[in-house]
Amino acid sequence: MGALFGYYAAHDDDDAERAVRRDDGGPTGTGYDQFVVKGMDPVVELLPAEVLLTGRSAEAVEADPRHGGLIATAGDGEVISVSLTDAFRDSLAVSGPEQLDPVARAWCGSDVFAALPGPEALAEFLDALAALARRAVAHDRRLYGWISP
Repeated sequence: MGALFGYYAAHDDDDAERAVRRDDGGPTGTGYDQFVVKGMDPVVELLPAEVLLTGRSAEAVEADPRHGGLIATAGDGEVISVSLTDAFRDSLAVSGPEQLDPVARAWCGSDVFAALPGPEALAEFLDALAALARRAVAHDRRLYGWISP
């Protein structure tokens, strides 16, 4: 089936942890503003997009403690939650297709994908992530990703 990746907004790290460590037995992310995709790892595969969109170097992004910072694990690693950087959230929130489409085309040329998605698929993903980022900024939330291998 392949790994699933969820991108979601939460008030803070404690709130983000509750999205994956469910007291109610509900599915990961239930009740959170989120979307789920296959094949879009928030740490490795998103790095080139963040570099391209924010203008920060890969080293600067990787040094940011919010880049892939471990938030929580559920079960025996069935679900892992990580943080996305605030700089990426903020850049996404103010970006429209005129910024995101060139990023998608350049990102498509990176070597981070096992199976290369097309620029249209990457642009659709970035559009969805930017919409989530805009809602997160409007409601004073941060962005996170969960991984279910």
